[in-house]
Amino acid sequence: MAHTEGQDSGPAPQQPEVPEDLARCAMVVEHAIEHLHNEKFPDLAIASALLGGSLGVLARSMDPQTILRILDSAANSVRMGDVHASVTAAENAQSEKD
Repeated sequence: MAHTEGQDSGPAPQQPEVPEDLARCAMVVEHAIEHLHNEKFPDLAIASALLGGSLGVLARSMDPQTILRILDSAANSVRMGDVHASVTAAENAQSEKD
């Protein structure tokens, strides 16, 4: 069904604004991942290095219980399918651009 003037399906859902420092860090990490893929490193090696580095960064600034809560939240996102859903959505958005 084509959208016409006068039809309104309600306001578009608003995405939370990403802080500039987080967006810049994410961009650097994405470029690093792309570089490692281009160098033919296996996904598991890339992910393991990123996770280990991330845990090191957290350990420098947080107590173990806070880190465990973050990891529990991440594990729950995997269990609920949120992680795979976001990857699928990002892949679909990228294929629409191509």
